[in-house]
Amino acid sequence: MPALHVRGRGLPDGQPVEWWVVDEGSAEDGRSRGVLRSEPVRGAETVWDGGWIVPGLVDAHCHVGLGPVPGGAVGIDEAAAQAETERAVGALLLRDCGSPTDTRSLDDRDDLPRIIRAGRHVAKPKRYLAGYAVDVEDESQLPGIVAEQARRGDGWVKLVGDWIDRSIGDLAPLWDDEILEQAIAAAHANGARVTAHVFGEDALPGLINAGIDCIEHGTGLTDDTIELMVERGTALVPTLINLENFPGIADQAAKYPTYAAHMRDLYQRSYARVAAAREAGVPIYAGTDAGSTIAHGRIGDEIDALRGIGMSATDALGAACWDARTWLGRPGLVDGAPADLVCYDEDPRLGSAVVNEPGLVILRGRVF
Repeated sequence: MPALHVRGRGLPDGQPVEWWVVDEGSAEDGRSRGVLRSEPVRGAETVWDGGWIVPGLVDAHCHVGLGPVPGGAVGIDEAAAQAETERAVGALLLRDCGSPTDTRSLDDRDDLPRIIRAGRHVAKPKRYLAGYAVDVEDESQLPGIVAEQARRGDGWVKLVGDWIDRSIGDLAPLWDDEILEQAIAAAHANGARVTAHVFGEDALPGLINAGIDCIEHGTGLTDDTIELMVERGTALVPTLINLENFPGIADQAAKYPTYAAHMRDLYQRSYARVAAAREAGVPIYAGTDAGSTIAHGRIGDEIDALRGIGMSATDALGAACWDARTWLGRPGLVDGAPADLVCYDEDPRLGSAVVNEPGLVILRGRVF
């Protein structure tokens, strides 16, 4: 692979930057690995000159390999197509928050975004979408199953923290507080962090006090649980564009009027609650919940939505870029890092109209 050269303005500081991309392939496996270098490389081809250059974007909550209800799982070719859609908008690092499809074979493809997997959702029978989760028949099995999913994933485990309990006709927590502590400790002992799907209010205290690392959605946050998240350093991925589905969920739940009313109420309060979390200092990152009801390739829309809760244009982009990479333990644009970057003609802080149309994407040193 010939050396490449890009020049423009970097973010968040807006200062001029230049990078050279060189091939430092491995002799062991023969795979090409484009690497960033800050020192000039003689004979490099300039593929971008001007505009703006940022690290590859991050979708911190998506589902590669997940399809529509019922069943959920899709074939590996469709999973690859989902990843290609993310690549087209510059989302080059994906935290897959649960998928019934084993997508590990996609790691063999140098043309697809890097995926950080959380294994499969972990839930109780009939307490989540059919076909999506590993069902825990006996709650005492939860720590062992979490440990297994930790070993199957890439440093994350995904719990279902609450879902409709049809016996009461409303959202309710799935797990006892004591067993949550054991399960989260088991994940941590296996080198994994834990996140949880949570819509309502009641599951949050137990999860946060048990040491969970992140909350997904978080529409039921209260002042007390926000304070607890700040104290514990718990992150939040609010998936704001997916919250627009709440009214439709409520409309389909006429059989459970209490649950339907609860979902409508959560929807009405959701932006204000996430805004309060941001103001209090809860770390917030961008995730779309792509897969099933949300199309892939919408990270720009989620960045816009984060601005709607009071984030500055720079912070909203950072929540889907450099800040998210730091949180996930992946490098940005530094000497020796993998050459995963996105180039724009205009400042991507202007919003989704720019973010959704990158001028150039470089993934593992390859130009797209």
